[in-house]
Amino acid sequence: MVATIVASLPSFLLASSVAHSSSTSSLIFNKLRSSSRLRFSFAVAPLCSRRAKFMAHTLASANLGLTQPANIENPKAQLPLLNIHMIRSSYLDPWPHFRLFLCVCFIVMKFQDNDTKMVVVSFVKNAGKIAFAAKEIDVGEWKGDMLAVGVTEKDMTKDENSKFQNSILKKLDRLLGGLLAEVSSEEDFTGKSGQSTVLRLPGLGSKRVGLIGLGQSASSPSAFRGLGEAVAAAAKTAQANSVAVVLASPEGLSNESKLGIASAIASGAVLGIHEDNRYKSESKKPQLKSLDILGLGTGPELEKKLKYAEDVSSAIVFGRELVNSPANVLTPAALAEEASKIASSYSDVISANILTAEQCKELKMGSYLGVAAASDNPPYFIHLCYKPLSGPIKAKLALVGKGLTFDSGGYNIKTGPGCSIDVMKIDMGGSAAVLGSAKALGQIKPPGVEVHFIVASCENMISGTGMRPGDILTASNGKTIEVNNTDAEGRLTLADALVYACNQGVEKIVDLATLTGACIVALGPSIAGVFTPSDELAKEVFEASEISGEKFWRMPLEESYWESMKSGVADMVNTGGRPGGAITAALFLKQFVDEKVQWMHIDLAGPVWNEKKRVATGFGVSTLVEWVLKNSS
Repeated sequence: MVATIVASLPSFLLASSVAHSSSTSSLIFNKLRSSSRLRFSFAVAPLCSRRAKFMAHTLASANLGLTQPANIENPKAQLPLLNIHMIRSSYLDPWPHFRLFLCVCFIVMKFQDNDTKMVVVSFVKNAGKIAFAAKEIDVGEWKGDMLAVGVTEKDMTKDENSKFQNSILKKLDRLLGGLLAEVSSEEDFTGKSGQSTVLRLPGLGSKRVGLIGLGQSASSPSAFRGLGEAVAAAAKTAQANSVAVVLASPEGLSNESKLGIASAIASGAVLGIHEDNRYKSESKKPQLKSLDILGLGTGPELEKKLKYAEDVSSAIVFGRELVNSPANVLTPAALAEEASKIASSYSDVISANILTAEQCKELKMGSYLGVAAASDNPPYFIHLCYKPLSGPIKAKLALVGKGLTFDSGGYNIKTGPGCSIDVMKIDMGGSAAVLGSAKALGQIKPPGVEVHFIVASCENMISGTGMRPGDILTASNGKTIEVNNTDAEGRLTLADALVYACNQGVEKIVDLATLTGACIVALGPSIAGVFTPSDELAKEVFEASEISGEKFWRMPLEESYWESMKSGVADMVNTGGRPGGAITAALFLKQFVDEKVQWMHIDLAGPVWNEKKRVATGFGVSTLVEWVLKNSS
């Protein structure tokens, strides 16, 4: 059998060194002069070794998300610029010199074998661009593909003659010759949340009229975001390019409420049309190109709010795509590269510092490196820093995200029903929220606040070099940890990340992690658990969540539970008993935070993933951005 190898590399790369050991080799390139890419393919016949045979992982390569490739000068770390990926598993000869020799010899050659198949993954920019506009125009005069009306159950009330009492619905029904009331009755449309109907009727400037149910009442951001998502879904079904949205009952809304509603509708529309089709052989691009919001005002303030919604929504989509990406694509190096692209795209306000394993070793990050030790994919410690264009700094914040691009459980391997090892690519959901927030803030550019985005990225795998149950690790603050469960690895990486964050001189830290199944058991799949000793910080974040519409619930930090975390030979163990598992995990993290720093831990193991649709949600981005903006003002 012959394995076909595909390589994609920037042209004009200069090789600086070749390092080798008994079983590995690496080619490091230190200069990138052009962003153009050269693709080539060649075949390597499998060679047998008397000493050992090594199975290569089946890999695919992808360009992630919404940031554009860019040249980044980073003296701190040389990220892999040449990715050579095996398309099909085969046995590899362990001698690095001979493998490298074969690569050079056959670089211009291409062999094909009946057993060898080349797989090409297509990658699509998934965030369809929608042109938003706020207009004050009579609904009967608007022209386009679909007019969508958000209606409550009260709006659907009819008189004794089966005519609408709501003024907007009454006007539309009159223009349509009574057909709107007739059809809504026939289809038993009552305005309940989740109901929708789209009618193609003559008599209006719009080709179709859609009724979208809002339930008994609609007042929360999540309700209007849901309206935007429903409109996007209806537009997709109708293959509509231009859509307008109007509320049947906009009376009595304050100007501030109108701004929030328009923003939520716009955000819902962007998220509603997003489908992550990068790994599908066939995909359709979204048809929706423009969305007019009617009856909620006009002017620069509203336009600014719509731009804000677009920025945050694109960041949520970016976070979704990071979490959706499989572990053979989103390695720690790939995650670090995405972070570097964010810094490059918004270099006027964001800088990047990517630390290698050797640099982390110099900082004595034994807890983090203990987790990373088993994987062939090296760890990368990501640190982005946002600083405003000008003006004084009023607050220094840190967002810390768990960045396990795959979690096998280590020697305490995930097995049995409910272990969810098949979706452990989502174990970097905290880092996706953090990097998504960085992307949004790079676009928004809030004044008066400095923000550090920190991710200790690695994999938790199994090998002879990996940490074992019973090992003792020393974190960068000098505290020792007896590992009694290698599958409680996220807190070990966060320990050194939290110490690092405190050393940046920040006043407040929020960490986010898919940390425990116990939190899902306690709060279900839609609500994130919040742990903090600071009432002030809790108040800030919960106020931000009221605007974002994301759901959080504050959990207790019961200090007496710490007794179960004590070790006989080290300062602590990394897991306690099963009862209160989410609480003891938070208490563990607390050991690595300076007492002078306000700190919050968010366990988002549940809401980071939509199990029904089997896709990521982008949870956390919107709330984090709102929290930063509150500290900015």
